[in-house]
Amino acid sequence: MASAGLQLLAFVLALSGTSGVLTATLLPSWKVRVDAGSSIITAIVQLQGLWMDCTWYSTGMFSCSLQYSVLSLPTHVQAARATMVLACILSAVGICTSTVGMKCTRLGGDRETKSHACFAGGVCFVAAGISGLIPTVWYTKEIIANFLDLTVPESNKHEPGGAVYIGFISALLLFISGMIFCTSRIKNSEALLYPSKRQHVFTTQLEGDSAHNLKDYV
Repeated sequence: MASAGLQLLAFVLALSGTSGVLTATLLPSWKVRVDAGSSIITAIVQLQGLWMDCTWYSTGMFSCSLQYSVLSLPTHVQAARATMVLACILSAVGICTSTVGMKCTRLGGDRETKSHACFAGGVCFVAAGISGLIPTVWYTKEIIANFLDLTVPESNKHEPGGAVYIGFISALLLFISGMIFCTSRIKNSEALLYPSKRQHVFTTQLEGDSAHNLKDYV
C-alpha cells in the first residue's frame, strides 16, 4: 500500500507542475532571438510567445504586442495554445480531485470512494502531462528545423526560450505525479481485496474448530 507521504510528494509535484504549465503558457519567451546590431547600444532581444511578442532593447526599454489574429498564426502555435490551455484545465481538475482522494485528508467519505478519487486525479495529471509535452516538443522541433534551414534568412531564425523548458519540465512533473496517484489506487484496491480473503479463511477455520469440538462432546 502506498504511504500517505508518497501521495503528499506526488501532490507537491503536481502543484509545481501546474504552476509551471500555467507560467509557461503565459510567458512570451517561447522563441528568442538576440540581434546585436552594429554596437552594444543597438542590441535587442526579440521574444515570441503563444499570446504576445515582446522586444527588449539594451537601453532598458521593453514593449509587447498581443497576437489578436488566431488564423494568421502557424499550425504549431495554434496547437500549442490549445494543448497548453487543456493542460492547465486538466491539472486544475486533478488538484481538486486528488485532494479528495488523498489519505491525509478527511474528504471523500469511505476508503473506496477516496480510492476512485485518487485514481481520477492521477488520470487527470497524466493527461495534463501528455498535453503539456506535445506542444513543447513540437514547438522545439519547429524552431530547430527552421534554424537549420539554409533557405531561411538569419533575421527569421530563433532559439528555444525559457518557457519551452519550463513547460517541458512541468509536464514531466505532472506525468510522474499522475503515475504515482494511479499506482496508489491500484495498490489500495489490492489491499482491500486480500484482507477479505484472510478474513474468510479465518472464519472457515473457526467454523471447522467448532464442528470438531461438537464431535468431541458426542
